[in-house]
Amino acid sequence: MAKNRTFGPECFINRELSWLEFDHRVLEEGLSQDVPLLERLKFLAIVSSNLDEFFMIRVAGLMRQRSAGMRRRGPAGMTAAQQLSAISQRAHRLVADQAVGIRRALTRLREHGVAILEPEEWSPEQRRFLQTYFAEEIQPVLTPLAMQELDPRPVLPGLELNVALSLVADGAQNPNEGLIVVSAPRQLRRLITVPAGAGLQFARLEDVIVAFAESMFPGARIRAAVVFRLTRDADVDIQDDDAGDLLHAVEEALVARRRRAAVRLEISARPDTWLLKWIVQWLKLRTEDVYEINGLLDATALWEIVNREGFDPLRNPDWPPQPPRDLIGEDDLFAALRDRDALLFHPYESFDPVVRLVEQAADDPGVMAVKVTLYRTSGDSPIVKALQRAAENGKQVVALVELKARFDEARNVQWARRLEDAGCHVIYGIAGFKTHSKALLIVRRESGRIRRYVHLATGNYNDRTARLYSDIGLLTADRDMAADVAAFFNLLTGYSETVGWSKLTIAPTGLRRRFIELIEREIHSSSPERPGLIMAKVNSLQDHQIIAALYRAAAAGVRVRLNVRGICCLRPGVKGLSETIEVTSIVDRFLEHARIFYFNNGGRDEVYLSSADWMERNLDRRLELLFPVTDPRLQRRLIDWLHVFLADNVKARRLNADGVYQRLAAADDEPLRAQEKLYADAVAAAEAARQSTVRFRPLQRPDP
Repeated sequence: MAKNRTFGPECFINRELSWLEFDHRVLEEGLSQDVPLLERLKFLAIVSSNLDEFFMIRVAGLMRQRSAGMRRRGPAGMTAAQQLSAISQRAHRLVADQAVGIRRALTRLREHGVAILEPEEWSPEQRRFLQTYFAEEIQPVLTPLAMQELDPRPVLPGLELNVALSLVADGAQNPNEGLIVVSAPRQLRRLITVPAGAGLQFARLEDVIVAFAESMFPGARIRAAVVFRLTRDADVDIQDDDAGDLLHAVEEALVARRRRAAVRLEISARPDTWLLKWIVQWLKLRTEDVYEINGLLDATALWEIVNREGFDPLRNPDWPPQPPRDLIGEDDLFAALRDRDALLFHPYESFDPVVRLVEQAADDPGVMAVKVTLYRTSGDSPIVKALQRAAENGKQVVALVELKARFDEARNVQWARRLEDAGCHVIYGIAGFKTHSKALLIVRRESGRIRRYVHLATGNYNDRTARLYSDIGLLTADRDMAADVAAFFNLLTGYSETVGWSKLTIAPTGLRRRFIELIEREIHSSSPERPGLIMAKVNSLQDHQIIAALYRAAAAGVRVRLNVRGICCLRPGVKGLSETIEVTSIVDRFLEHARIFYFNNGGRDEVYLSSADWMERNLDRRLELLFPVTDPRLQRRLIDWLHVFLADNVKARRLNADGVYQRLAAADDEPLRAQEKLYADAVAAAEAARQSTVRFRPLQRPDP
């Protein structure tokens, strides 16, 4: 196949519809009888949070294109208007199926003594309790808004519950005399625990507001009430040309996000006609943007049940992270890394060594400098605390805190200020780009000379998500790698231009080119007798130049095996186009987040890890890192892990050429669930490593 061949829209799957297919796979886990009940609730809640982001970013962008009259077709051949129509149809089916799944799960939950009660199920005692609770805990923080009388009308925040009330004055003839909207602040608990003789029972916050709101309006009665929730455009463009004003720009963007246009209306099923018409016209939405929810509106409320202690039989069995096999028995991490590299596979293996390394660096008198990129951190990050302590101990600490990390902007602003207050040198990102790379550099003086230690990873420096996301990190004292990472930090902090790299490849300057070079090399080394092989595990595959290169590889007979968790715009298995390409996706208890790339290279295996997905945004608009794993021992481990992911026949789905995902059927008596096997392997490897480090010390009789 010619290198310059162009591929028409029929060769690509629409990105937005592929995103919704991922949400459908998440929903399938929430519907599966094989998943423990509280874990099903997790997946059902995740569908809601995923859709929130999808509408706030992707749908909002398409709506702006449609409003601007743009008729440009995307790579899959659809205009913005066509995409919005297709999205609405698919999302409405998805939401309807989710509502059915929630009702079924909550029915099953009642068998275990846990119930979300309907108002008609409240006992007289519970009603009295809720009336008092409303008066003392809810009403004081509510602000009724007379929407017809206020000019300009107030801006309701996105993603918060609202109750719209049609009020009728006592004795009035006009049934639509007043429209009141009451917003329920997020600080209020969504599910209110009510007295119960046995088990655990809840009332929904919105039901309590509707039941007792009339007490707020003396001389009037409530004719009708509906519960609704807005989703607003949150894709705010932060102008970051002036680093000195970036903090202020981010804070202004957070405020502006609250006033952006509405892009979706979720409303309780069978709403009052007059209230629905008024809300839709007020928000300037179309009928296709309205989602009537037959059941629990905003399923993220289910986390309030999931996160309660107890009910262990309804959860997954506990899989505590294992000590990493490469570092068992190693108290001095610097000494361990001088001897050999270490690979960490979270959450099967603990994130603790990364935390310990930064903490050790903070207190080690030999450490001169610590440099790190922070994209998303936990709310009480031990790594950030260690960085603060390092600065207070007189070490040079450089932290690039990416203020433009979407939906984590406010937290990152806080961390940036705390780090500055501790004496750290803080970089607020790079103008025009997001810094998405995960890199840590420790500079230490040892025996009169400088030695550098490096941690590079596919995931964030976040101790909490390290227990939930599947990610891989490399710890090394390799001189060439360390020199590259040092040059990378100079690039971030000193406006320098680095021309050559020994081991790293970075985006946006050369990462796509490097990937295509590796694919082209596989094409040239492939033959009918020894066909090439590419294996990759990524979160998303959307970059059309990468997809075109993979199509050329397939035409040359290269076997391409891909495990793509989310968006995949490549069509596998199409005759004459992608017959040797197969794509699977795994949705299981841990979020698949690692990026691994394998190239057979004529029998000379090469394996890489990266912070980047095969997406245009990662390759063009972000600072990303690709780094090789060269230790044969660790290479073999990564290749084995790839094979495990690609062999999953329990939680994996195969992508067909029509864009539909199909569950794989396990062979007779040979089911393989990748995450379960990887955890079992981590347990076995940790135990074997412990056995190998046992030391026998003979006891001798003490001298008289």
